[in-house]
Amino acid sequence: MKLNPGQNDAVHYVSGPCLVLAGAGSGKTRVIINKIAYLVEKCGYNARNIAAVTFTNKAAREMKERVAQSMGRKEARGLWISTFHTLGLEIIKREHKVLGLKAGFSLFDDQDTFALLKELTQNELDEDKDLIKALASAISNWKGGLVIPQQARKMAKDEQGQLFAMLYQRYAQHMKAYNALDFDDLILIPTLLLRMNEEVRTRWQTRIQYLLVDEYQDTNTSQYELVKLLVGERARFTVVGDDDQSIYSWRGAKPQNLVLLGSDFPELKLIKLEQNYRSSQRILRAANILIANNPHVYEKALFSELAYGEPLRVLIAANEEQEAERVVAEIIRHKFVGRTQFGQYAILYRGNHQSRLLERALMTNRIPYKLSGGTSFFARAEIKDIMAYLRLVVNPDDDNAFLRVVNLPKRGIGPATLERLGNFANQKHISMFEAIFDAGLNHELAPAAVKSLYQFGQFIVDTGEIAKRGESVDAIKKLIRSINYEDYLYETSTSAKAAEMRMKNISELYRWVTEMLEGDELDEPMTLPEVVTRLTLRDMMERNSEDEGGDQVQLMTLHASKGLEFPFVFMVGVEERILPHQSSIDEDNVDEERRLAYVGITRAQRELWFVICRERRQFGETMRCEPSRFLMELPQDDLIWENRKPQQTEQQRMATGKSNIANLRDMFKK
Repeated sequence: MKLNPGQNDAVHYVSGPCLVLAGAGSGKTRVIINKIAYLVEKCGYNARNIAAVTFTNKAAREMKERVAQSMGRKEARGLWISTFHTLGLEIIKREHKVLGLKAGFSLFDDQDTFALLKELTQNELDEDKDLIKALASAISNWKGGLVIPQQARKMAKDEQGQLFAMLYQRYAQHMKAYNALDFDDLILIPTLLLRMNEEVRTRWQTRIQYLLVDEYQDTNTSQYELVKLLVGERARFTVVGDDDQSIYSWRGAKPQNLVLLGSDFPELKLIKLEQNYRSSQRILRAANILIANNPHVYEKALFSELAYGEPLRVLIAANEEQEAERVVAEIIRHKFVGRTQFGQYAILYRGNHQSRLLERALMTNRIPYKLSGGTSFFARAEIKDIMAYLRLVVNPDDDNAFLRVVNLPKRGIGPATLERLGNFANQKHISMFEAIFDAGLNHELAPAAVKSLYQFGQFIVDTGEIAKRGESVDAIKKLIRSINYEDYLYETSTSAKAAEMRMKNISELYRWVTEMLEGDELDEPMTLPEVVTRLTLRDMMERNSEDEGGDQVQLMTLHASKGLEFPFVFMVGVEERILPHQSSIDEDNVDEERRLAYVGITRAQRELWFVICRERRQFGETMRCEPSRFLMELPQDDLIWENRKPQQTEQQRMATGKSNIANLRDMFKK
């Protein structure tokens, strides 16, 4: 497929900073892939001096695969394609000495962070889950804004702000003592390091001579700063983004970073990609007219050379039960008439709670479906258990991993023993694992407890020794056998079938780890510590994004649908208080909700339905519903509202009847 003029300009402009404003479905990934090939094949860049950064592991994997197909695997070798967080992790790993970190640092995921904050704030927050979540969110926002604890304390205005800032400092001190980093540290630490250390900054600017950033509108303050520090004065970079698809302000994303670029890099070249290859003209017209209600610094209008397409339909249900039934009935009817596949349909909603009734209606009608945002592979208890063992093997100072597995399966090491061990370790300023081997422990604990702890410690040390000798695969196999984990699953699962399923998950993890240890044509073999760090990071990134597959109706939130496309899309609950969400109306942030509706509309390739209810039950009360203002902002001549439907002519009715009879005959022939 030839590049269009906009794509062509974006690929060939390499002499300065470049912003590619890429509308939905405008082929931005093709631009990045072609540009990487152009830099290597025509501009004399080495692949190892080019980095491309995106926001999800899935997007990074797909990009890696497509670049390898486009350029050839040999030519693409050494090219750095990853998420922001993996790039940050790489910088920290290579600069750990400058940072004063021990090499085998641990990564804490959000569950680890929550557990630590709960433990550290018992006196102040008294295990109040909502307050601990609010604290975790405040710490994350501070880190995203490059605010360290001392600054947070100075900035705190009210009593809760001062308390949270003080607890942020306590949390930071404990993380340092544990030699551990959380998800936000992976951007915060490299950014501050590059900002303050000229030698390190020069080293990385030499290493990364051209930087490409995808989904740029999703960057927060620290990610934007990291990009600026990496590109330096030379400013050889291309960022690709769409201000109309910025829907993550609640995660710290700042769409104004697109505008800031222009003032930080006055030489910035702006290239717009406005041709959409995904949707019908009618769908794009509706999306353009809707989003024109938002203020814009950069104007753009998507266009398509595809057919004008089917009208957009508004279905009206009495209540949420009927809403689910109407959607499922419409999918069954549409599939029968159009001979389509279930996998071509997506049902999008504003909040996860809306999926329950839809799932029930799909199950009742025996329609296969895939719910995105269900339990992720790494969130399963059995995976977290084995991962904690592996984390401990590669970094015995990981207290969180130690606490998870020291008595799992049970070894007679109870909470009282662990509390004493923890206090002893704190007094000595060593990790709990190291404390097991300290002679002074004999004065703190009963001989039986010391013996159990010592045996456990020795087992972890021995496993680590096998792994260090380069026999990591054997070490893992031996570990799972030695702890009798399969027996433990059969004892603790609700049924033998459940235990079997959980053991299958362990086998899947084992296969995955083995592949990473052995490497393949795209990736070099890794050491066990590298594998553990990479998988912990993947879990954090992909908590809610397992791959889609099979002939199944897709159910997901509007946020989760970004970057995907489907021939037929149902947007349910398109009502005031749902989309736009009540909290956004209260906070006067309807612009972001409009961008969310725009993302939903532009997922549809061929046909689009909006579904609204007359009333809904909320908090035990029945509420009257009002169609969303966004429906009113759409071009009404492109919409067919169910209760304002024009009468079919006799000819149209006969044609529809004939087509349905022909389909029935075909079905009986099969």
